[in-house]
Amino acid sequence: MTVSQRASVLSEADTPHSLVARFDASSPLAMDCGIDFAPFSIAYQTYGVLNAERSNAILVCHALTGDQHVANIHPVTGKAGWWETMVGPGQPIDTDRFFIICSNVLGGCMGTTGPASLNPSNGEPYGLDMPIVTIRDMVRAQAKLIDHLGIEQLFCVVGGSMGGMQVLQWAATYPERVFAAIPIAAAARHSSQNIAFHEVGRQAVMADPNWRGGRYLQEGVKPEKGLAVARMAAHITYMSDDSLHRKFGRKLQNREAPTFSFQADFQIESYLRYQGSTFVERFDANSYLYVTRAMDYFDLAADYDGVLAKAFKGSKSRFCVVSFTSDWLFPTIESRSVVHALNAGGASVSFVEIDTNKGHDAFLLDLPELFSTTRGFLDAAAKARGIHQVHGA
Repeated sequence: MTVSQRASVLSEADTPHSLVARFDASSPLAMDCGIDFAPFSIAYQTYGVLNAERSNAILVCHALTGDQHVANIHPVTGKAGWWETMVGPGQPIDTDRFFIICSNVLGGCMGTTGPASLNPSNGEPYGLDMPIVTIRDMVRAQAKLIDHLGIEQLFCVVGGSMGGMQVLQWAATYPERVFAAIPIAAAARHSSQNIAFHEVGRQAVMADPNWRGGRYLQEGVKPEKGLAVARMAAHITYMSDDSLHRKFGRKLQNREAPTFSFQADFQIESYLRYQGSTFVERFDANSYLYVTRAMDYFDLAADYDGVLAKAFKGSKSRFCVVSFTSDWLFPTIESRSVVHALNAGGASVSFVEIDTNKGHDAFLLDLPELFSTTRGFLDAAAKARGIHQVHGA
């Protein structure tokens, strides 16, 4: 890593191209690991206008490798926001109608305090001195942001994958602050298979000689190879066998015959290498360790004597749970378990299983049935809440 690259990473971690809410020692974050953490910052983006009643706010929760740039050009990659198919003017999550908030999660690397952020006690990146983060810690930090914005109740909390975990945690921890919730392609706990995949990725990062015990930023290097391998392995789980076959099959990459070497002979090999190489440009390796660990620790029922229904008992929130037929990372059976728990807890819930061969990442793609489901649910919820149009705040 060059000096300028190192400076760029540290700059985005501490002075991001985003709005930033900063919390000092007078407002520490009580973390599950037992630490009252302060100071800390939350980087976030907003879209649309908060109405006079402050009743039209939607919190979008991002997935593992996402960030706050949900519907704007990303400041590092220059690419469009990661959910512009869903969020924007006239989109299912309509910025002409709703006030959208998306924050980088605690432990992230795009401006919310994480391992790449500077530790005020010594002026160096936290690295592994950053406390271990949980999904509940992420949600607690988001709640502080919502307080900071002066919003008592969110109209809706929505997100896919790890974002869906945050949605469920919001509904359980702050039921009175969530009018509606849309967890997509998520589960109430991380399976042993998913923990196993994450451990492979973490070990790939830590096996890279440039990881340096987590102190690579201080030493001016970066574990690019290890992080790229971690991304490659994870990306396979986001797709389905059918989608991989349709997109790549066994087609060779820019050649007529195998090279009989370990070059990227097949298109799928070239694709995964590209995914790995581009990922390391925008994501911090230690953040990858922390955020995957947060997902591994997630087990919502464990906080309620092992009975998931207790997490939602008496909830007044409206839920729309969405799953995909080809998602083997968070299969439909996991979503059905959430639906059963919501029903047992007396919550209002609708459930949609969308037939698609696009795998887990379907929630990020052009999927008309997902768009119509989201739009219909939000329209009905907005009518129930009395949200008609945006009024000046």
